[in-house]
Amino acid sequence: MRKALLLLLGLLLVAGLAWQLGLRPADAWNPWALLDVRQPPNLLTPYKLSRLRNDPELCRQALQTSALRVRQQADSAANANCPLQNVWRVEAGQARLSSSFLATCPLAVAYALFEEHGLQPAAQRVFGQPVVQVDHLGSFACRNMYHRKQGRLSQHATANALDISGFRLKDGQRIVLAKDWQGDGPKAQFLRQVQERACDSFDTVLGPAYNAAHHNHFHLDMGLWQICR
Repeated sequence: MRKALLLLLGLLLVAGLAWQLGLRPADAWNPWALLDVRQPPNLLTPYKLSRLRNDPELCRQALQTSALRVRQQADSAANANCPLQNVWRVEAGQARLSSSFLATCPLAVAYALFEEHGLQPAAQRVFGQPVVQVDHLGSFACRNMYHRKQGRLSQHATANALDISGFRLKDGQRIVLAKDWQGDGPKAQFLRQVQERACDSFDTVLGPAYNAAHHNHFHLDMGLWQICR
């Protein structure tokens, strides 16, 4: 993580110098350009996602480059147990959802990147057809990590995390992490590709290989740490 951070800082420094000299990099490599979901993630994507956290208008512009159907939500009271700010309700993307979910702006945009550049390409590679539904276990839950009575709040407490449990393909096939993760068949290969590609868009990706608590889902969040396990 430290090497990635140093590399990102170096890229930002070089980009800033180029800007001062009148050189304008392509938007994908311009740290101040709008994050365009249609462009594949790169080393600047985490920085561009972080800029969306407290800027609802910039968030709206980024979401407009995606296939997501979203509705902006009002901020909760500042004294709420788990206050929510700059949160959107994601109702659908390229694939329908088992239910809509609340998401911080970075999580919503990261999900759009993941669907565009990770999930759907993996489905086409392995099965030759798209995913038409994403099944999930929810995003917002005002609780501590691992449901403990004491400890740090979970990323779910700010709608900054999503737990995905399975997928449905166009031909009706269901892929469920709880039963299809093990083995070497097409479904297991697909799930491993999905997890690997999710790491390009989300900060933290935890799956069944991480621990027993994640045996039936991918935990995806936009927290402070970059973890892919």
